[in-house]
Amino acid sequence: MRKIWKPLIAVVAIGLAAFLLYRTLSRYSIDQLLEAVLAIPVARLGAAGAFAAASYVCLSGFDYFALRYVGRPQPYYRAAWASFTSLSLGHNIGLAFLSSGAVRYRFYARWGLSAEQVAKIILFCGITVGLGLMVLGGAALLLRSSLAIEITGLSKPVVIVLGLACLAIPALYLVLSAFVRKPLRIRRWALEMPPLRLAIGQIIIGSVNFACVAACLHQALAAVTDVAYMGVASVYVIANTTALISHVPGGLGVIESVVMYLLPGQDLIGPLLVFRFVYFLIPLCIGSVVFGLTELLYRRRNQAHASRSEAPVRA
Repeated sequence: MRKIWKPLIAVVAIGLAAFLLYRTLSRYSIDQLLEAVLAIPVARLGAAGAFAAASYVCLSGFDYFALRYVGRPQPYYRAAWASFTSLSLGHNIGLAFLSSGAVRYRFYARWGLSAEQVAKIILFCGITVGLGLMVLGGAALLLRSSLAIEITGLSKPVVIVLGLACLAIPALYLVLSAFVRKPLRIRRWALEMPPLRLAIGQIIIGSVNFACVAACLHQALAAVTDVAYMGVASVYVIANTTALISHVPGGLGVIESVVMYLLPGQDLIGPLLVFRFVYFLIPLCIGSVVFGLTELLYRRRNQAHASRSEAPVRA
């Protein structure tokens, strides 16, 4: 069974990546795509790409810290390799906990990590995402409470309480990391707290990641209209945070909510396409190629190793 399901994961991941790329682009003609992208100034396009790259660098830090958390530190290039490949696919496939987790397992199992350790890495990265979102979300709810009220329809006292709660959870996480040494048990689950330095790193890198994603979106939008970064960042983080406790108006996605709130009624195919190209589709293409080449490389290496093992020993 192991010989069957491991290659199957690789085939399914690459197939889904190709399908998602086709599904996203098939709605537009080549002329529309070219016109939309070419309408964005080179400086804005380059800045959006730089912020997207910075976000993926932050995401690689998630894995780098997680490997230290489970006691199996690896060189940074390995953490970045596994992180980018898994998340470039997981961001587009959805259910990142499962999709990117399966790709992560392909990498880390080869490097000697157990299934339990890989599961802890996935959990650690998920907690890092949550901490970063709570820090920026709490700040946005408190600093731009009027935006949160308009987006969610909640009252100001509720928004303030939610903002304080969002900031209190990371603070509590730091306290537990500093003083708790035994695993925290919640029913059948046990969570081992990371050292304080790792916990601080989680909060910092998680927050910077979301700031970079918002900056990438801001550069795309700023190419067609005058919009402040703080407005984009606040609404982007507020939409992500409040989606957990309230429905986004109209059932729209996060990015669509941001665009419709800031720039209602405008033709935004260019900025949206550029953002999706830069942050999702280009990494998807690169990640698919890297994943495919990685599978081919390891397959040939295993075949060569098997051939040497089966070769007859000469006297």
